[in-house]
Amino acid sequence: MQPLKKILIAGGGSAGWMTAALCSRLFQGLYEIVLIESEQIGTVGVGEATIPAIKKFNELLGIDEDDFLRKTQGSFKLGIEFRNWYRQGESYLHGFGVLGQDLGWLRVHQYWLRMRELGQAGDFNDLSINNAMAVQDKFMRARADMADSPIGHIAHAFHFDAGLYAKHLSTYAQARGVQRREGKIVDVTLRPEDGFVQSVTLDDGEVIAADFFIDCSGFRGLIIEQALKTGYDDWTHWLPADRAIAVPSERSEHFTPYTRSTAHDAGWQWRIPLQHRTGNGHVYSSKYIDDDEAERVLLLNLDGAQRADPLRIRFTTGKRRKIWNKNCVSVGLASGFMEPLESTSLHLIQSAVIRMVRLLPDGGFDQANIDEFNRQSDFEYERIRDFIILHYKATARDDTPFWRYCRDMEVPATLQRKMDLFAANGRVFREDDELFTEESWIQVFLGQGVIPRRYDPLVRVHTDEAIAKHLGNIQTVIGKCLNVMTSHAEFVARTCQAPPLAAMPPLVPTP
Repeated sequence: MQPLKKILIAGGGSAGWMTAALCSRLFQGLYEIVLIESEQIGTVGVGEATIPAIKKFNELLGIDEDDFLRKTQGSFKLGIEFRNWYRQGESYLHGFGVLGQDLGWLRVHQYWLRMRELGQAGDFNDLSINNAMAVQDKFMRARADMADSPIGHIAHAFHFDAGLYAKHLSTYAQARGVQRREGKIVDVTLRPEDGFVQSVTLDDGEVIAADFFIDCSGFRGLIIEQALKTGYDDWTHWLPADRAIAVPSERSEHFTPYTRSTAHDAGWQWRIPLQHRTGNGHVYSSKYIDDDEAERVLLLNLDGAQRADPLRIRFTTGKRRKIWNKNCVSVGLASGFMEPLESTSLHLIQSAVIRMVRLLPDGGFDQANIDEFNRQSDFEYERIRDFIILHYKATARDDTPFWRYCRDMEVPATLQRKMDLFAANGRVFREDDELFTEESWIQVFLGQGVIPRRYDPLVRVHTDEAIAKHLGNIQTVIGKCLNVMTSHAEFVARTCQAPPLAAMPPLVPTP
């Protein structure tokens, strides 16, 4: 067995430095790791909202959560509020974590559907600790010693400055032996005998060879596409947005523990509250609105003063046909793009690197490992794709050509099957290790107006009085939990208040 000796990471930013940080932590000096980046090349750097899996990534690195939030101007995230997606003027929450408490065999939403049929259903948010906290802008961390209470099941993620995160992971990785090289890659050399990547050439003429290459070069895909000609699956017929404009604004007084997504005439706007500013962006389809008008819509809907010039981004939703090709794995935007509607961008970096480590090759690059990596990656991308498409497809909006197109389009068979099953009796099943849980699908289905024709017949095992009592107890207990919580702003100020940007020390791991 010929071992690997040298790993080259092409590109910095979130993808490059998340990769370098985790590899340096797990490989413990086993391989030489070189990261090449150029300060002349900017990064997209607008992905500032995450899902709870990011906590596991930081734990693998040994990074203290409060310290991490201070260094990245971070705040907490309990879920996402969707405004105007199903109908103008209506909103719903997709919260993380559990929904209420199951009764017998069935999930709580089945009983809520029965009460809805009787005209006695309360606000669905009141059945979820995460959603109820978000509505009242409250926050606390889960208590592991309170497993029998909703407080033991709070799930959270973060909002943070992705540029600051990459900067601190750079310090972290270089302290563990990663070599950073400044320079622009201008050429890639392939081995003539098998087409594997042999080396890259920098703009100063230096040639750097390696055994294994990780392409974190962003949309350009310098190695995975420009050199290896891997190909790309274009999904814009299902997700027609192909542009984004991002701009920061002053921090709002409404310091929410959730991300907000507001649907507009030809796309949607994100709002991400950080400690030092609010991140905003407009994702839209250039077929239905021009860039200048899209920028005007964004700037008219800020809830604070604009703090920088808008950044315009073009993209094609989809993925590489092989995320791992020969001796190159693509990570981040080099591997594909999923619009940030459900905050999956950083997760796809994290999952790709962990999957790569689990299937790490030796110098022989056995095809079985490569094929399994690509199979798992394809499954993950396709299921995330389906979940995002659901937000567009399940709508009653017909007020603009964009929304009429989304409402009427055909969707992937994998999504249609899920939609049909839920519309029948409110059932949904998580397949294998797909990212989004049954709780996530349930909330988006109901929020987007997919109300089942019937509920599960086993609901009738319980009397209506027993169901009403069960749901009432959930609401009462959650209400008592909220009474002991502080506001999100107060919790951040007490536990992880960030110092002024110029005074921030390096991010360090816990012992």
